[in-house]
Amino acid sequence: MKTGYWLATLLMAVSVGAAWAEPSSKVAWTPEQLAALKRGDAAKGKAIAETCAACHANGGQFPYLDGQLAPYLYKQLQDYKDGSRDNPVMTGLVAGLSAEDMAHVAAHYSQQALPPAPKTEPASEAAEVLVEMGDSRRILPPCAACHEASGKGQKIDVPAIAGQNAAYLEQTLLDYKSGARHNDLYGRMHSITQQLNEDEIRQLARYYAGLRR
Repeated sequence: MKTGYWLATLLMAVSVGAAWAEPSSKVAWTPEQLAALKRGDAAKGKAIAETCAACHANGGQFPYLDGQLAPYLYKQLQDYKDGSRDNPVMTGLVAGLSAEDMAHVAAHYSQQALPPAPKTEPASEAAEVLVEMGDSRRILPPCAACHEASGKGQKIDVPAIAGQNAAYLEQTLLDYKSGARHNDLYGRMHSITQQLNEDEIRQLARYYAGLRR
């Protein structure tokens, strides 16, 4: 399955075009960078992240961070700081954080228990097909090829999305589709969401919101 996914990703990446020629992120996963991330101190991260719960524990348009993969969180914080990801509020909040601070925050959230799955409307059978099989007619790889069948993500750049806030997931996919968000590696999510209609996006968000890792 993963071989087919990467082939589809390559084809989509070629088709992204000049508009997506800029790097999607300035984070380079060198051995030194990964070693620095491993030195993240969850206790220090908890203290730094005290004000984060005001938004991130309440759902709505904000993502749940508990149980998220540390490398992904670290990358997003770096992307906010260097402008690879746009959000005036987050840009202001991370402006005073060092790379070490970000590693500490990422370590803290990665060690927290995933919140209980929220009550959502059942996802459609079509969403399950997209997750498990994709759609070869649209050169659309299955979501599970990257996010895993459990929605747990992958170690470096693929977030865990099982149990995530449905409203946030839906808006994120729409932002990738419109280009409002553009820090996805190789423009993968932009290319994928171009092939999805808004109802499919809504159904996929419900599917993953109700999934447990």
